Amino acid sequence: MEAFEHAALGLTRIVTYSPIAADSRVDVECRQNDLELLFVDWLDAIIYEMATRKMLFGCFAIRIEGLALRGSLWGEFVDVVRHAPACEPKGATLTALKVARDDNGLWSAQCVIDV
Repeated sequence: MEAFEHAALGLTRIVTYSPIAADSRVDVECRQNDLELLFVDWLDAIIYEMATRKMLFGCFAIRIEGLALRGSLWGEFVDVVRHAPACEPKGATLTALKVARDDNGLWSAQCVIDV
């Protein structure tokens, strides 16, 4: 779902505006009871991978089947000088959480990120 991928790009922009090379791929899986919680888990999975691997991701691809998500993240190790990280996201919250399709069939996804 493009909305989830675009939200992941927005998450990266919280950290840096610098270009991120797609040097390494990391795969993640999430499963939840509803689509909104799946969205939060997706963003939290990215935040976890960023923190534990000390990487930034700039390219994302996902496949959602039912309420299971398989995603791939492409990125590179943080270069403090080049990326000049502004902050470190701590987690996706349930604040303003919404995943919905509009009348034209376009999806949107939103929530507040704790930094």
